[in-house]
Amino acid sequence: MTSATRKNLSFIVLLFLFLFRLAFGLCSEFWFEDERQVYLIGLKHFTTHAWPYFGPDVTNRVQIPGALQGLLISLPLFILRIPEAPFILLNLLSFSSLCLLAWYCTKRLPDVPGWFIWIWLMTAPWTLNFSTHIVNPSYVLPGAIPFFIGFLETCPYTSKQLVSNRLANFMMGLSLFWLMQLHLSWTILVPYICASFFFQYRSSRQYFIRSFGCFALGALLMGSLLVPTFLKLGLQEGLGGTGTAAVLNFGNVSKVLNPVEGILGRFLSFASYELPRFIGDNSARRWEFVKQHLWLSPIILFLVMVGIMQPIAMVILWFTKKSHEDWRAIKYLTLSTVLLLCVSFIFSMKAPASHTFYLTLPIAMIYSFYCWSSLLTKPRWQMLALLTLVCGIVFHIVLAVDHFKRISLYVDRGIPAAAIEKGDYRILGERRSGARY
Repeated sequence: MTSATRKNLSFIVLLFLFLFRLAFGLCSEFWFEDERQVYLIGLKHFTTHAWPYFGPDVTNRVQIPGALQGLLISLPLFILRIPEAPFILLNLLSFSSLCLLAWYCTKRLPDVPGWFIWIWLMTAPWTLNFSTHIVNPSYVLPGAIPFFIGFLETCPYTSKQLVSNRLANFMMGLSLFWLMQLHLSWTILVPYICASFFFQYRSSRQYFIRSFGCFALGALLMGSLLVPTFLKLGLQEGLGGTGTAAVLNFGNVSKVLNPVEGILGRFLSFASYELPRFIGDNSARRWEFVKQHLWLSPIILFLVMVGIMQPIAMVILWFTKKSHEDWRAIKYLTLSTVLLLCVSFIFSMKAPASHTFYLTLPIAMIYSFYCWSSLLTKPRWQMLALLTLVCGIVFHIVLAVDHFKRISLYVDRGIPAAAIEKGDYRILGERRSGARY
């Protein structure tokens, strides 16, 4: 195969993956309260031109400050006056960030087949069911991926010198304030930033100020969207009650340590075929889906079994895998991430649901690739991986069709279309009671 043919084939595959992800997102949940409220934040800005001082609602009393969430919805509507416009921007952002992660992982692990890394990242349940449809956690990956790549490249134990020190620090600063305006889980990143600066300072005091300056530049660029909120309302009101989200909550201890539904199981499931939660929110709905698609049941059973075995294997390999060039650093970084999450939820008003720490998915994915690296050099495991990826795509096509009929934008596209055309966001719905914007 010539170089030109290989490039053309790669382009076709990437185009298919982008369109597949976009179509899946358009078929996903739109009318549930959380999705609709996030859409309304931007739709209100588009129809009223009122500055979106606040973003997503955490509770009726807590709302995240900053204009980013509203602008991510409204700006594409100014360009394309159709309900699908915000979906297109979201998928461009998430697809681009996943391309960055795929490129980075192929460079770190050249022995792992590139086709597996690229296709798996684009079609994994957690990157398809979040990051393709409109809800605030879906916007997390475009910030989390550059942040963790920047972190890995500024730490001497994990750096591969694939990204310059200046760019790595800039990405961390920009990403921090991106995530700060979208999800309260941004606080988890603070220890990573402290560790990065500690290692950079110890490594080269001479260049530390320059590194910090690059971080600050990225932070100022993205943080500027927070300035109007604090100028108008002051610091206390401008925080939107987010300070009350940090509370001592020992009730989370048992939930955190649960071997299946606790932090470890949920974290490793980011890099696994975790299907049941995306089929339905209860057993009755899941069985109904299976009964409606009996021909798909062998594929579902196969993928569910794979999804159970993957986290178990990743735990076993932490103890038994032979040393890789930087395996030791990656496995202890992964362990530190899990321990940090366990401690963090003792100080959280929220229970440790997976979406509440979705921003750590890049670490879970990178760790999983290290786990599979030696296996995927063998043809038999490559064939199994290819079979699994194909089954996953088939399953998600069927799931998308099911969602299209029941819960997607297209159940009644005319409502948001009318709101856009008539310039009245209230046609789609009202903002939550108590919303600051």
